[in-house]
Amino acid sequence: MEFRKTLKKLVEDEQNKWGRIFNLFVKVLIVLSLISISVETLPGLDSRVVAFLELFELLTIIIFTIEYILRVIVADKKLRFIFSFYGIIDLVAILPFYIAIGLDLRSVRIFRLLRIIRMMKFSRYNDAINRLIGAFQTIKAELVVFFMITLCVLYVSALGIYYFENPAQPDKYVSVFHSLWWSVATLTTVGYGDVYPLTIGGRIFTFFILMIGLGLISVPTGLIASALTKTLKNDNEN
Repeated sequence: MEFRKTLKKLVEDEQNKWGRIFNLFVKVLIVLSLISISVETLPGLDSRVVAFLELFELLTIIIFTIEYILRVIVADKKLRFIFSFYGIIDLVAILPFYIAIGLDLRSVRIFRLLRIIRMMKFSRYNDAINRLIGAFQTIKAELVVFFMITLCVLYVSALGIYYFENPAQPDKYVSVFHSLWWSVATLTTVGYGDVYPLTIGGRIFTFFILMIGLGLISVPTGLIASALTKTLKNDNEN
């Protein structure tokens, strides 16, 4: 029982010296593993470098696995931790390696992409990211409504530009679905310039869509800023 309490302080308590060292070690390991994933994509790597990266990957997986097991052991409610956000992130960070064991790696190479999930492990060790997650949870209902409204505006803008521009540019505005690309580029105010209106009606319509796009961009920014301010205030009060 005493041993479990010691482990719990090491893994979960950042107030003591060894807890801070443990958390710092995991942070550094996450960064190094992400760098390793990126380096291994470079063409023409020396065989010794490849062997080192493979060894480092193995050591990283072992350490992350031990960390995950320790967190399960010290958790007061083990099932709750395993199916929690952080528990799933920790598991998915190591799962691709074990899925690939004993199999043809070419057939499961897609699972290697899941290793990028390691980046999300940072959220456990960063108060700022935790506050951001809390802010998103506070406004998740508003964000869902905003997302639905955005989809509706995207469809209406694609439909509108299709009727304006299809007669003049049937090769570019082939259908409403093809026009969705223009809608996305215009509403996000990116405007790649690969598809643009030629008719007067289409240009006037584009002007209004651009104005709506500017407004749409400001809405989630305001929601997130307000939620973050509220989260920071609550943390300071506590």
